[in-house]
Amino acid sequence: MLVDEKLNVTKQCTLTAQKANHILGCIKRSVASRSTEVILPLYFTLMRSHLDYCIQVWSPQHRKNMDLLEQFQRRATETIRGLEYLYYEERLRVLGLLNLEKRRLQGHLVADIQYLKGACKKAGEKLFTRACCDRTRGNGF
Repeated sequence: MLVDEKLNVTKQCTLTAQKANHILGCIKRSVASRSTEVILPLYFTLMRSHLDYCIQVWSPQHRKNMDLLEQFQRRATETIRGLEYLYYEERLRVLGLLNLEKRRLQGHLVADIQYLKGACKKAGEKLFTRACCDRTRGNGF
């Protein structure tokens, strides 16, 4: 992960965008069919994981970084035959996809629900071990 002295992740988003651009170019050059059944699985398998990881982990706070990453999902959906003339939001609706910002929020909600259901109970116990120990010793907070 690349972070500058101001904790800015623009370089990392740029590298992720370059990787997504290479993958999308490879898909366009090597696949003859532009049908949804072909392009969508390739997109999910090869490209989406990079974009989702960048959005979830680094959670870009600058609109330009978010737009930079979003443009690759936009371009990938444009390659599907029959959808190229629709607006981006319409293409997402037809394909049953969310934009990357909503995917980030969805990922956070899933993690929160798993935590509340106890799936991350061990990790949560480690977070509060010291406070519990201090309290039982009478040291207070």
